[in-house]
Amino acid sequence: MTEQTMNRVALLTGAAKRIGAETARVLHASGMNIILHHNASADLANALAAELNAVRAESVVTIGFDLKQIERLPELAEKAAAAWGRIDLLVNNASTFYPTEMDQIDLTQWHDLIAVNLQAPLFLSQACSRFLREKSGSIVNIVDIHGDRPLKGYPIYSIAKAGLIAMTKSLARELAPEIRVNGVAPGAIMWPEVEAYEAVHQEIIDRTALKREGHPNDIAKTVQFLCDGPDYITGQIIAVDGGRTLSN
Repeated sequence: MTEQTMNRVALLTGAAKRIGAETARVLHASGMNIILHHNASADLANALAAELNAVRAESVVTIGFDLKQIERLPELAEKAAAAWGRIDLLVNNASTFYPTEMDQIDLTQWHDLIAVNLQAPLFLSQACSRFLREKSGSIVNIVDIHGDRPLKGYPIYSIAKAGLIAMTKSLARELAPEIRVNGVAPGAIMWPEVEAYEAVHQEIIDRTALKREGHPNDIAKTVQFLCDGPDYITGQIIAVDGGRTLSN
């Protein structure tokens, strides 16, 4: 634990499991207090909070919230800031992922995927910005390599993540100089729980330079680096993909 991270506060969306949970563990181990956002995974979020609070008492709280309720996102920001009177880091990690075949796309799918993957990060960043500005804080968006290299069969998801990449760079300009904004683009890390995606699993692994799947800890450590590393980095997207983007 360092003096730099002690008593600082991170709000993580979609933090009950997978990459979000691992990121919470890594940031907590660095000394930060954590606000775990969840939607339908209350039991997992509460279990993770209990695990981390056993290590350092009263250092983690949970907040249940449906991110698709865009107009209520200021309430989430206010609740998060009220926990310890500050927000130093916002990690927009929550994501919705499922295929949308081109000839079957409808507005329900569009609104669902865009709301969680793009609208919520934008408007939550807006709502948290006054708290982040007070502490010269930062925002880290979990994007996706498929924002640059669209995944066949997932056009809306790919479009949403492409928008999140553009949003990251745009907000880096809009919120500077007080707030830094960066993104992390996972490659083949903790495979999505979607049966249709399994068919391309080994193909993607074979096309990575490192020939193996990554670990959520790789993402978590990159988020920590962007938060606590050199403070002259903003508007950047770091691909943590085992070299996947080196090939076609």
